[in-house]
Amino acid sequence: MLKLTVKSPKTTTIGTFDGVHVGHQKILNHVVRLAEKQGYAPTVLTLFPHPRMVLQKDDSIKLLNTIEERVALLKSIGIETIIVKEFTKKFSNLSAEDYVKTILVNEINTKQIVIGYDHHFGKNRTANITDLKKFAKEYDFTVEEISAQDIENVTVSSTKIRNALNEGKVALANSFLGYNYFITGKVIKGKGLGRTLDFPTANIYIKESYKLIPEDGVYIVKSRFKEEVIYGMMNIGTNPTVNGKTKSIEVHFINFNEDIYSSELKIEFLKRLRHEQKFKNLEALKTQLQNDRTNALDYMNNLK
Repeated sequence: MLKLTVKSPKTTTIGTFDGVHVGHQKILNHVVRLAEKQGYAPTVLTLFPHPRMVLQKDDSIKLLNTIEERVALLKSIGIETIIVKEFTKKFSNLSAEDYVKTILVNEINTKQIVIGYDHHFGKNRTANITDLKKFAKEYDFTVEEISAQDIENVTVSSTKIRNALNEGKVALANSFLGYNYFITGKVIKGKGLGRTLDFPTANIYIKESYKLIPEDGVYIVKSRFKEEVIYGMMNIGTNPTVNGKTKSIEVHFINFNEDIYSSELKIEFLKRLRHEQKFKNLEALKTQLQNDRTNALDYMNNLK
């Protein structure tokens, strides 16, 4: 977990910020501006793991970002200090006042809090923004409330983005996010089927089981290797043509021959080409892959 190292006064906002989407960005940019005006450090307090993973032992929940990805996105917006507080049962039992006094005031040195009108906190989430304003007077900080109208005007939500990705609608998800949805993983050895079809692939291993992977299918993607932008076709699925049982993530990078085994790659989703299909034989699969590559090249040329 990240630890606070500087005790400068902070303008702080609190939330999960899964996806750091365009709605989040509006709030976060406001925090950065307010902090600059006051001479404070723009700060986010976020929790990890997700409370449902701890309190309900729910392993099915999928998040748009790994915690490392979330931190990087927050930094890219201009958030200087990011405190990732480990969510535990002990933490969930903190009283509202202990939470404010111990974490917001003593640990973070918050002088200004920016928070939604419907924010709840403390044990069983029983305290609300009215309570926070009372604590503000006692502990010498101010509260800026994000109004109901401002929150309701944001039509984007992390849930909408998850739903879009679960349906393979990556272009729609990208419009909600304000950037291309991406995964971060390590290139590992696969079965070598792609090479036999003249479509060598990089198998991508993602260690975080909670990271949301888009619906099975074939996608146009891009990545970067040694400062070179590379494009490719990604297949997510079980390879039904060869009666595969285990889901894999494989990428064929077009016009690219570097050795990338063991590399960590960030791979962005640009467009979905089609569903994963079972073909009658490997020759039919190869023909389809050639069509996919043609479509991917047309897309890439239009981008340029």
